[in-house]
Parts: sequence; structure tokens; C-alpha cells
Amino acid sequence: MRSSPIVIGLAFLGALFLFLIVLIFILGFLFSRGAPVLPTADRVGIIEIKGLISNSDRILKDIRAFRDREDIKAVVVRIESPGGSVGASQEIYQALRELSEIKPTVASMGSVAASGGYYIALGAEKIYANPGTITGSIGVIMKLPNLAGLMKKLGIGATTLKSGRFKDLTPVTRELTPEEKTLIQGLLSEVHRQFMAAVAEARKLPLEEVRQLADGRIFTGREAKERGLIDELGNLDSAVEAAAQMAGITGAVELVYPPKERFSLLKSLFSEGAGAVSQAVTFSGIGYLAPQFVN
Repeated sequence: MRSSPIVIGLAFLGALFLFLIVLIFILGFLFSRGAPVLPTADRVGIIEIKGLISNSDRILKDIRAFRDREDIKAVVVRIESPGGSVGASQEIYQALRELSEIKPTVASMGSVAASGGYYIALGAEKIYANPGTITGSIGVIMKLPNLAGLMKKLGIGATTLKSGRFKDLTPVTRELTPEEKTLIQGLLSEVHRQFMAAVAEARKLPLEEVRQLADGRIFTGREAKERGLIDELGNLDSAVEAAAQMAGITGAVELVYPPKERFSLLKSLFSEGAGAVSQAVTFSGIGYLAPQFVN
């Protein structure tokens, strides 16, 4: 029995529909992984660092991806951040510094690239800033709230059991002892020395000169250039042009951004949400007890 034209037509449309679904899935998979479908010309990668720095995972992933791509000949890191976590800032700085040994790298500062944001920029070969960019703020801060008075008014008590006298080093239920203050200040001073050493090495400045600038003060981009803290005044386009020249790219420059991660509700709730809370309490000075590079 011969099939009717209607049945044949429906079968053809069904097969075509399935083919299109598979094609869309494959293309989506390739582009979501940032893999080029066809060979490409030389490109400049752009990595954006925005907001308070509380986690380095995404930035480190982007740096590794651009490091391994042969079509990415240079990388520009666009920084729009007042700083953040010491550990995360140092991890990104180190990764950018290692990338600089393989490919040309340029840091481009937006409106603000201070404290931890400036620390990260030190990992690049060249630093660009706008004349009015807020940068500098070379220092460390740690906020320790004391809720003893509030707890007393609310009739709330607290009992702490510990294995050593410094185990309860960041209490919120009492004042710090003189010994605890000395210990914490020593920790902050050590991290501050690490920051100053990174500035002196990256900017090729005498350590004593850096020390005079490392009292937490902020600078405009123009002032930072006068003091040797950055290389040139310019916007993102200027930084891209410099990176292309350093990589020997001629003609029009094609920019590549890391692929955006697919939205995940669980990740948003348990990862991104937690990061947002930590940022909020950092700015309010409540609860975030780790040392910070924050303007």
C-alpha cells in the first residue's frame, strides 16, 4: 500500500523539525562553551571585573580560557571595582601576572578601580585609566562589629567555649582585648606589606616611595599617572588599541568576551545570592570579618 501524500508530507516536516532542533542544540552547545565554529582571525579578549570582589572563580576561569585559545592574541581586563576580598584579589592578580608572561595584557580602569581593583591591575603589563578614574586606596581594612550593648538591651546572652585564647578572635559579643587588637593589627600590617611589595615590583618604584602613597588615600587617574601608579590616560578603546599593537595585530580588532554562564536558579540562590549578601554586609560593616581591599 502506497502512503498518501499527506502522510509523506507530515513525515518530512517532522524530520525537518527534528533536524532543526538538533542543529540549534549543537550550535548552542558550541557557543555556550565559547568554541569558534570556524577558524578566526587574531582577536583581543576582554575580561570584565565589576563590583565588589568576593570570589575569583569566574575570573580565573575566563583567564584560563583566553590563555588556551590560539586566536586570542592579547587580553584586556576592564576593571570597575572598589576592591574586596584579599584572597580573591591576590588570586586574580597572580593569574593575570602569569598570563602576562604568555600574552600581552592591559588593564583598563573604568570609573573606579581602587584597592583590590588596583591590586588586580598590577598583574597586567600596562595600566590605562581615565583622567577622572578613582584609583589607589592602597591599604587593608577589617571591620569588627560589637553588638554587646544591643544584646544587653534585648536581654540576649552568649557563652563561648574555645580551645585557645585567640580562637574567638573576631567576637561580636564583646570588646576586643588589647592582645587581640595587637594580633589583628599585625595581620593587617602583613597584608599591607604584601600589597606595597606588589606595587613596588609591578610599577618599578622604590618601596619607600610606595609607602608614602600607601596610606589608603585615593587618586584620580591623572594623579596616579603623575605618581607612576599607572602607565597611560585613556579609555577602553585606548587599552584595546595598545593590546593589539603589543600583540602585532594589524587592521580592525575583533573583540571577544567570555560566554555568559547559563542561568541556574539553585546557583543563583546558593552562590550568587550568598555573594550578594556578603557584599551588602561588607559595605554596612556587619558580619564580614575577613580583611578587605576596599576603597
